[in-house]
Amino acid sequence: MGFLSSILSKVFGGASAAVESVKDAVLPHHPHAAEVPAPAEPAAPAAPVPLPVVDVTALLDGLAAKNAEKLDWKKSIVDLMKLIDLDSSLSARKELAKELHYTGDTSDSAAMNVWLHKEVIKKIAENGGQVPAELLS
Repeated sequence: MGFLSSILSKVFGGASAAVESVKDAVLPHHPHAAEVPAPAEPAAPAAPVPLPVVDVTALLDGLAAKNAEKLDWKKSIVDLMKLIDLDSSLSARKELAKELHYTGDTSDSAAMNVWLHKEVIKKIAENGGQVPAELLS
């Protein structure tokens, strides 16, 4: 699993249980599905189940409030990664930069960190995370 997948998994982890409960409510499951003969005509496709929107600010602010360290996840990729219990070392951030196709100089960690933070926040938003507009600019 790549770093971005790990980040998304940590941020949206609580949402996945909600998605499963919605799917169960919308898509009926027959207890003896293997015993039910297949219909002669293909069944209509099930309606797509919308993913729940995750309030990233509330989630991460809640984690930050419980953390003994003062972590500023809104400005720092290092703090964001620490907050969700991921490796925030320089080598981990360089790997994340490679995964996200960073074209800058990874030796300039300050510039790389700024880019990584913006890109990760953007990816969270693209995947259903509700993030403040000021973090996306």
